[in-house]
Amino acid sequence: MFKFFKNNLLPSHFLNPHIFTTTLAFITTFQGALPAKAQPQVIPFLPDIGNTDSWLPQNSQEGNITTCIRLDGRCLFTITYPESKLSERVEIIKTRLDRISDLYFSQENPQLEVTQRGEENPKIYVSIAGETIQLITIGNLDFQNEGIDAETKATNIIEQLEKGLKRGKDERKLESLITKGLISIGILGSTFVISKLISRKLNRLKLSQESIEEERSDQPISMLLTNRQHWNMKEVQYRLLQLAQTGIWIGSSLVVVGLFPYTRIAQIWLIILLRIPARLGIVGLGTYLAIRLSYALIAKLTSVLMIRTLLDFRENQRLQLRINTVTVVFRSVFTVILTGSGILIGLSLIGINTAPLLAGLGIFGVGVSLASQNLIRDAINGFFIILEDQYAVGDVIQVQNFGGLVENINLRITQLRDTEGRLITIPNSEVKIVANHSSNWSRADVLIPVAYDADIDQALYIVKDVAEAMAKDRQWRNHIVSQPEILGVDNFEERGLIIRVWIKTKPLKQWDVSREFRRRLKVEFDKQGLPLPVPQQKVWFTNDNMKSNDPADHIVV
Repeated sequence: MFKFFKNNLLPSHFLNPHIFTTTLAFITTFQGALPAKAQPQVIPFLPDIGNTDSWLPQNSQEGNITTCIRLDGRCLFTITYPESKLSERVEIIKTRLDRISDLYFSQENPQLEVTQRGEENPKIYVSIAGETIQLITIGNLDFQNEGIDAETKATNIIEQLEKGLKRGKDERKLESLITKGLISIGILGSTFVISKLISRKLNRLKLSQESIEEERSDQPISMLLTNRQHWNMKEVQYRLLQLAQTGIWIGSSLVVVGLFPYTRIAQIWLIILLRIPARLGIVGLGTYLAIRLSYALIAKLTSVLMIRTLLDFRENQRLQLRINTVTVVFRSVFTVILTGSGILIGLSLIGINTAPLLAGLGIFGVGVSLASQNLIRDAINGFFIILEDQYAVGDVIQVQNFGGLVENINLRITQLRDTEGRLITIPNSEVKIVANHSSNWSRADVLIPVAYDADIDQALYIVKDVAEAMAKDRQWRNHIVSQPEILGVDNFEERGLIIRVWIKTKPLKQWDVSREFRRRLKVEFDKQGLPLPVPQQKVWFTNDNMKSNDPADHIVV
């Protein structure tokens, strides 16, 4: 932790060991919110909060509960009693201890005498200000649970009581309160300075994230993977710094509250109150960070594999689309696995036994699998779609009566965006026959109508000349992968002769090439005086009663 702050946050004039000792004390105190053994005391004046598990009643044996009797928030001694009567006994002892402490703290020079009476179940009496008060009768469970005898237990209680009252008296002196007030100001000031430095770092990270270029369908896969990796790593750093900032403020607040005898009990209440939310929050944040790290790792490993294959990925667009689709699927799988693991860990940390839950989920899963056969078919078909590279994100496909650009594909569904901008969602089990318009290469299939009375040889020459010129054009030659094929007269139709031309293009470029080729043909036909035909018909009107063979007797429109 010290190395992290030193390298990332603090300038040299903040590297004072005392400041960092105080900061680490915040974190040490806040760690008490998690189940752990007693943390080491870093600074002498900080309260010894001890083992957090002792703040809550603990099961010592079946039906018996062990809990602490506290003075000013510090544990003086423990008692063990049956659960049904524990609260009543604790209330009696606490009332007597409050009376003793009030008498002791109200006197300038109190005379305290703590005595033990009896041997088998000794009783502890406290004499002060002319008043004798019985504090506790030590039962068998109290000392047997600790593995000691009654005499040792009584001696320990007497020593801790005398020490606790004396310490409480000293802490209530004006000098002590002023000193701790100054310490509180120093702690909060240091916390504010560190928090401002972290905020500055957070702002820089946020700007750095926003500067990363957004994902685009035409973006090279290498740049796409690099941007994903950088964005996810910066997101992890951003959340860790947010966690550090929140932890420092909570930790420093708990330390300040624990400095004063009047508020120290609130420190325990706050930590007990935050115990479960803190655990769940840390597990949730840890799961989120693990998911982001897995995204960055997937992008990094994919980039390394791309480099080692020694392929030109800028030319192999098909492989780019496949890699992008596979990485998206892997990210989805890791998200599901890590989220499920995080839920199970969170449940176990709050005391829920996950073994029956997992068994129940297994039985539930069998029932769901029988009732959700379509989902299983979706997943199996989706797996083979990705494995066999039938299509990928960025392809233009036709599935039955629906077609469009593939925007998303996972094991369950395929989502298309059609020409009208509608998002079409198709279950993978419904993808039985698919037409892929952009797998490896595409073809512009251009049909050119020519009037029947036009010179067809001249038209074929113009078509060939325009196609070859376009294939050599600097702007379009990168989209056309081979020489255009002039197939010749393909059909006779109402509007004229049909000339078919095939132009092999890069994936998804066939429509751009077709539009430009038609535009150039129209310009060249106009120059050569070859008008494009319009649909036309010849209608003959005849009279069956006419006996004349003269053509003039027939009307043609």
